[in-house]
Amino acid sequence: MTEPLTPHLQSARAITRRHFFQTGGLGFGAMALNALLTRDGLAAPAVSANPLAAKQPMIVPRAKRIIYLHMAGSPSQLEMFDYKPDLERLNLQDAPKSFLEGKRFAFIKGVPKVLAGQFKFAQHGQSGQFISELLPHFAGIVDKTCVIRTVHTDQFNHAPAQLFVHTGSQRLGNPSMGSWVTYGLGSMNENLPGFVVLLSGGKTPDAGKSLWGSGFLPSVYQGVQCRADGDPVLYLGDPAGMDRSMRRRMLDTLAEMNQAEHQRSGDAETITRIAQYELAYRMQMSVPEVMDISKEPQHVLDLYGARPGFVSKAESADDPRVLYKGDDPTFANNCLLARRLVENGVRFVQLYDWGWDHHGSSPGESIDETLPIKCQQSDKAVAGLLTDLQQRGLLDDTLVVWGGEFGRTPMMQNNVRSEPKKGFIGRDHHPFAFTMWMAGGGIKRGLAYGQTDEFGYYPVEHPVGIRELQATILHCLGLDPIRFSYAYQGLNNRLIGPSDEGKVVKDILA
Repeated sequence: MTEPLTPHLQSARAITRRHFFQTGGLGFGAMALNALLTRDGLAAPAVSANPLAAKQPMIVPRAKRIIYLHMAGSPSQLEMFDYKPDLERLNLQDAPKSFLEGKRFAFIKGVPKVLAGQFKFAQHGQSGQFISELLPHFAGIVDKTCVIRTVHTDQFNHAPAQLFVHTGSQRLGNPSMGSWVTYGLGSMNENLPGFVVLLSGGKTPDAGKSLWGSGFLPSVYQGVQCRADGDPVLYLGDPAGMDRSMRRRMLDTLAEMNQAEHQRSGDAETITRIAQYELAYRMQMSVPEVMDISKEPQHVLDLYGARPGFVSKAESADDPRVLYKGDDPTFANNCLLARRLVENGVRFVQLYDWGWDHHGSSPGESIDETLPIKCQQSDKAVAGLLTDLQQRGLLDDTLVVWGGEFGRTPMMQNNVRSEPKKGFIGRDHHPFAFTMWMAGGGIKRGLAYGQTDEFGYYPVEHPVGIRELQATILHCLGLDPIRFSYAYQGLNNRLIGPSDEGKVVKDILA
């Protein structure tokens, strides 16, 4: 009886005698070297059949999972968190030379005018932190958070600044933070991705999908973008005419072929391919269930301001900013989805909300009109998320991070108009000091960390760089930011980069 021609036999028959002798010497040498390294305990571990299997943390973790809320475009800290009454004294006067000399700006030209904060502030909570009237719901839960007012970066344009925050490099090609975390810790659920991305605001961030790409890590660690409308994940469903049993047989055959290829070539990406196919098969059943927020009781929907099934016209508009409405629940729906995802074992959930770039140069991008709308869309949802996590006992081991890629200048942007006009008041990009906050997962509660000068221009106490922010996040999740690396192109690459800038900010740890 003739033996069936399996993929492994097909590959073996394709190897000629000349090819065997040409490559065999190196193969035997590699086998001998591996035997010696194994004897001395130095050989690399075998490639896991499941790259997403949960792994032991490097240090004692303070958090098991993370929800990262990125406000793409960069919110104005001077209208939301960093109260600067001294700006009133210089309001609409020419900016001092110290604001301008030796500085580079994205759009400001010549000598701009100082711009006072456009909204009222008041103290809230036992911590007595000043919070803007734009954030009444956040003001009510400020004591659950650590507000860091002295974050700074060396990037002042959106795409490189976003890449720097999320990949540790201002250039394309590095893994995202979610990919690093999933690579280091694996997934906590076999039926869902370890890293999920949700978008709102009508556009993808300036740096694009590289913000959740896997870079030089195996592609199984890249973020999976889910949608609130239609199929949660594109191309996840079975093609027409193929049922689930047929899909299972097809995947089994593909797995056999890929295993044979891996035995032949040793390429780890083939194992990644198997894992991705298998995960997609399991996701067909689990993702629609988890993504269905209509299963939530009404009081939970009300807590977030969520509305199941709502599809905003802004999400498909050429310029979504002119269609923004304060009661748009898209971001709120995503916050509720984030809670459902982490509750079901997703390690890293990333929310990107576009539309926070308020230059005041064109309709729909102003500090005085558009910023209040964006705050209305997000304020209740964010407060609801923290409240809901705490009520479910999840906040203590879930790290929540909120922020943009940089801040806004104390001066008014003047490249289009030099005098303030209703609906056209804006600020330029400001990398020197901006506000982010963290909550849960080992972070001190009710803490106002860091202080800027009287104009909100520079940190004067406890500056926090992007590398330090990244190191602190990794530390909270149980990954040593110094030792955690991946060998690529002859270097042990790290999220925090090659320098010693990435120090854990221990003052904010509980």
